[in-house]
Amino acid sequence: MSTPENYTVIGAGHGGKTMAAHLALMGFKVTLYNRTEERIAVLKNRGGIELDGGESGPHGFGKINRATSDIKEAIENSQVIMVVTPSSAHAEIARNAAPHLRDGQIIILHPGRTCGAIEFKKTLHDQGCEANVVVAEAETFIYASRSDGPAQARIFRIKEAVPLAALPATRTDEALAAIRPAYPQYINGINVLHTSMNNMGAIFHPALTILNAGRIESTHGEFQFYIDGVTPATARVLEVLDRERVTVASALGIRARTALEWLQLAYDTTGEDLNEAIHNQPGYYGINAPSTINHRYIFEDVPMSLVPIASLGMRYGVSVRGMDSIIRLGNFVHRTDYWRRGRTVDSLGIQNWSVSELTAFVTDGAIPKI
Repeated sequence: MSTPENYTVIGAGHGGKTMAAHLALMGFKVTLYNRTEERIAVLKNRGGIELDGGESGPHGFGKINRATSDIKEAIENSQVIMVVTPSSAHAEIARNAAPHLRDGQIIILHPGRTCGAIEFKKTLHDQGCEANVVVAEAETFIYASRSDGPAQARIFRIKEAVPLAALPATRTDEALAAIRPAYPQYINGINVLHTSMNNMGAIFHPALTILNAGRIESTHGEFQFYIDGVTPATARVLEVLDRERVTVASALGIRARTALEWLQLAYDTTGEDLNEAIHNQPGYYGINAPSTINHRYIFEDVPMSLVPIASLGMRYGVSVRGMDSIIRLGNFVHRTDYWRRGRTVDSLGIQNWSVSELTAFVTDGAIPKI
């Protein structure tokens, strides 16, 4: 396809505003969508977003072509649609966008968490969407960023390499080619099972938040999350969860990176065990804990990251007692049922598929015959 000029960014939170401003500064026409008008009112009046990229990053006023809370208006003229929202909103976005999508558009989830592209594509199908669109997911978000105000964003770091995969994988090159002029950092992530199973947030976020719940509530998060919150005991729990994740991936025929391997790859940090490696990572110093347990580290990462990994494990005969324990504790502290609300093999419609059938589906789109 030709180089896209028109991008839509779905979501005007920390990440969405950062991406929209950066794309605008790179010379692309950007539409920014948010479901509530209040979130975009100020930047709509100002006409754009002021971006601070630190010492070596992009700086300037990113002029937004359009800011809207109308999904039809947001996506009708865009070639690439970047979904930068909590993964718990993916299904709703798919439902709302389904009637307005057209052939040739590319939708990328930033990130998909676990099975995000599978859920998104199933939702489009359930809504009767017949448009020939590419649905892809990134393994992680490309920016470390935050919003400094209603029309301001700050970039701390832009990752140098981010795996991305389309569903099916035969369309990954199409997605990569489309966004390469803006984002050469994205690389082929093999398929969406690989990007899903290398979801490190599933291991680090929920367990540390839940195991430090008392301290979070008594101090309102006034402690270093990865330094004070990671102790030999809590790190051993993370190691159990990580082994389960890697084992589930292995059952799917995937060699997932361990948490230790990921720390070395992402931060060049090593250690004898996870506790030592985390404390050897200088970037974790100074990062405070969430100020409340009503945080996305639980309400997003449990149902959209832990639940689907555990559900896949149960389907394919892997013990996931550690994950199930954290999910149940999340249910208790939030007085909900994340097993019911989360992505499971049943909700994704893959509960009767064999590993080979699931692999064929994510590789070339083959749907098993019933």
